[in-house]
Amino acid sequence: MHADTILLARTVELLTGADTATDPHTEADRHTRPDPDTHPDPDTHPHDRTPQGVAVTAGRITAVGPAELLAPLRGPATTVHEFPDAAILPGLTDAHAHPVWGAISTGSGIDLSGAVTLDEVLARLADAAAGHPAEDWITGFDLDVNVFDGEPHGAFLAEHLPGRPVSLLTRDAHALVVSPRAVELSGLTGRESFTDASSVVVDRAGRPTGYVLELQAMDLVFAHYPEVPLGTAAAHVRAQLERFARSGLTGLHALDFGEPSEEVFRHLEEQGELPLRVRCSPLVPADSTPDVWQRIAGLQGLGGRRWHVDGVKFMLDGTADNGTAWFEHPDVHGENREPLWRDTDAYRAAVRFFTERGIPTATHAIGDRAVRFALDVIEETGRAPRAPHRIEHLESVPDDLLPRFARLDVVAGLQPVHATRQTRADGTDNWSRRIGPERAAHGWRTRDLLDHGAVVALGSDWPIGPGDPRVGLADCQLRRPVEEPDAAPVQPGQAVTAREAYRAMTAAAAYATGADGELGRIAPGFTADLTVLAANPLDLDPEAQAVNPVLATVVGGAVQLHSRIAPTPATVPSTVPKDQP
Repeated sequence: MHADTILLARTVELLTGADTATDPHTEADRHTRPDPDTHPDPDTHPHDRTPQGVAVTAGRITAVGPAELLAPLRGPATTVHEFPDAAILPGLTDAHAHPVWGAISTGSGIDLSGAVTLDEVLARLADAAAGHPAEDWITGFDLDVNVFDGEPHGAFLAEHLPGRPVSLLTRDAHALVVSPRAVELSGLTGRESFTDASSVVVDRAGRPTGYVLELQAMDLVFAHYPEVPLGTAAAHVRAQLERFARSGLTGLHALDFGEPSEEVFRHLEEQGELPLRVRCSPLVPADSTPDVWQRIAGLQGLGGRRWHVDGVKFMLDGTADNGTAWFEHPDVHGENREPLWRDTDAYRAAVRFFTERGIPTATHAIGDRAVRFALDVIEETGRAPRAPHRIEHLESVPDDLLPRFARLDVVAGLQPVHATRQTRADGTDNWSRRIGPERAAHGWRTRDLLDHGAVVALGSDWPIGPGDPRVGLADCQLRRPVEEPDAAPVQPGQAVTAREAYRAMTAAAAYATGADGELGRIAPGFTADLTVLAANPLDLDPEAQAVNPVLATVVGGAVQLHSRIAPTPATVPSTVPKDQP
């Protein structure tokens, strides 16, 4: 049988210490850090340099080996792509992103990243307002709350943009700063009640200040945003997915599935193929009821050619920067002490509901108490049959919780770019000051989780973190922004090797979805999702990895050729927002 496609380059095996796809793969490879005596660190030991190619038939890998082995598989329908001296890796997968709302928000709003003073924020908003009627909404994203001397508020917007509805999403995506006109149009009174820990902040006189915390309260404002036409929304999403593909991604896990996700994906697939795979997990609202759970369970399996709904997402707490995370002890302001799910028994019942129906869960848990409670519930409930449960973010984890991840087969979903880009080694950042030095020292424990046998899947939380996987992979090796060589590393003892980093966005991402028999390896029988890089990243220092050209991505055997031009360090964002629902 002839192959449909033959790629000729060097394959890179990430599960073991060799650069071939013929090494045996055991269950232990997926759960433990390789023994340095039997699996040498590729950065310090020579490894096999035998050129390898990949034959693909009907979307699956049918053979892996040297060119002479693959030659007999060539036929009239065979396309041969040759990448001399390049490296073929299992397709990179971002294990935590928000492609639809992220693309629409960033495509429709004003980028406030890097604005470190109120004057800078106002200057960008004034530019956006120029030439537009006063009744038009202005929306923005990536607002750094540190621009305020005290608690954020919207009064400054009335002074400089009088009568204008303005709504600015903070960089952690868990709060809005809105103008008085936006308060009025949204009908906010400060007397609203919510089933989760949302709130409309008021002043001493009981009037809304324009600071709106958490999802249910934010939804009251979002409901009044100007509608984005489907075609426009789809164009924003298509453009972002193409950027992801050009940066080397063949897949991502969308930890949400709200409107208009289904409409956008269907619209895009009417026009052609998505440039990468998208696995969507709908959000289970805090303190929701079984009828809502049943509706969400009914979405499972919904999908198209390259997107589908699988699993569910919980938000057990908020963010530490916002004071809405759930820690064992309050922060310096007396906050960060409560869950978003006011009825934690309802969370426990919901996890059991989905698990009993074979649906894996992913729980956003940032504070140490939230992580502990999520692990307790998973231990009571057990594993979903087709995939493990996941806990996302786990920004501060005490020592005693580390071994429980491997013991309970819970995947740790981490975004180390939050540590490298939103905290500082000297502890002067808002996150570190709020929770204190002891808990800050237990932040984003990538190294410790791996050493305790946990499966760690890496994601960006885009648009909260940089969407280019090469940047995130470099950051987690350096524990600092890759483009800032003079920056002190944040908890450098939590750094990982290049092999561990890339494995966390290939094999571990596949394991997190129960697809480890289909994706994450270059081996016969596996789906042909591949990333072709100009150089083997295991041979490069992290700075070079961040600009390693992506020559091609392959999704289900379909080859997409990309430019050899890599981003320069100057194009890598130095300031990006943090955690997202």
